[in-house]
Amino acid sequence: MPPTQVQNYGPQFQGQNNQPQQPFFQYSQCNGRKKALCIGINYVGQSAELKGCINDAQNVQQFLCRQLGYKTEDIVMLTDDARNPRQIPTKENMLHAMEWLVRDAQPNDSLFFHYSGHGGQTKDLDGDEEDGFDEEIYPVDFQENGSIVDDDMHMIMVKPLPPGCRLTAILDCCHSGSALDLPYIYSTEGKIKEPNLAAEAGQGLLSAATSYARGDMGGVFKSVTGLLKTATGNQQKAEKYARATRTSPADVISFSGCKDTQTSADTVEAGRATGAMSYAFITVLTQQPQQTYQQLLVSLREVLRNKYSQKPQLSSSHPMDTSILFIA
Repeated sequence: MPPTQVQNYGPQFQGQNNQPQQPFFQYSQCNGRKKALCIGINYVGQSAELKGCINDAQNVQQFLCRQLGYKTEDIVMLTDDARNPRQIPTKENMLHAMEWLVRDAQPNDSLFFHYSGHGGQTKDLDGDEEDGFDEEIYPVDFQENGSIVDDDMHMIMVKPLPPGCRLTAILDCCHSGSALDLPYIYSTEGKIKEPNLAAEAGQGLLSAATSYARGDMGGVFKSVTGLLKTATGNQQKAEKYARATRTSPADVISFSGCKDTQTSADTVEAGRATGAMSYAFITVLTQQPQQTYQQLLVSLREVLRNKYSQKPQLSSSHPMDTSILFIA
């Protein structure tokens, strides 16, 4: 189980009145109030219609109540087949629901955010992204009212949380690796990933060549731009900026369906349309409810490895011990 005391990390610095201070966070014991927001968007009747996202939201709702002790009346559902206009996943409704989720949050509360739908990328404007692109999710009315970018989701759902409050996010969409802007990303060994500049540069060249071969000049530009950022050390600047501005004393973790550069599958499992990530998350925790964060990341990867190229990612708002038990 997570320790109850405040966790300090990083170098000390002089705060107000020249008092020594140190960055800190506090794990949640997840024994306070439980609230959840589940969003599933199939984009019915639109050109890029999906099949399994509404099922995902319903399946996660049932899983939360069955396995994790949530109550139906404390879960807000937004799906595009809803009869209540307030439960349609428009941009306005999604933003209001995110605000509801974190309102009056207290230490040891457990908040849960699940999104299944389309995801994408757009140009980063504030310098917190190593690849130069923000991640975004698409409400059902995105063509009229636009997307919701990761910067905004972070400001709404992460920034207001007090120390010791948990937010668990499950993001089942394309380009979702850092879609909540949490600055610490973990390997399957349970260690914080650091940018491997040589490998990143090689990958950038490979991506540019692949894009050129299939006539995707936008992809060529994006890959070469990423390569130049690597060469000039901009990625390290972005990482430092992200950790300086996106670290939180609250206990925020995210499991996302894929890396920022990857897509997430809308597929069929056990005869039902589903998102691959949502299916994997429910499956591995139903089969083995007690897993550490590292074990859970490995389990998710193993379920998806044989059929899908996407690699689920684990990220957090603070440096965490991935050998403690996952609770929500």
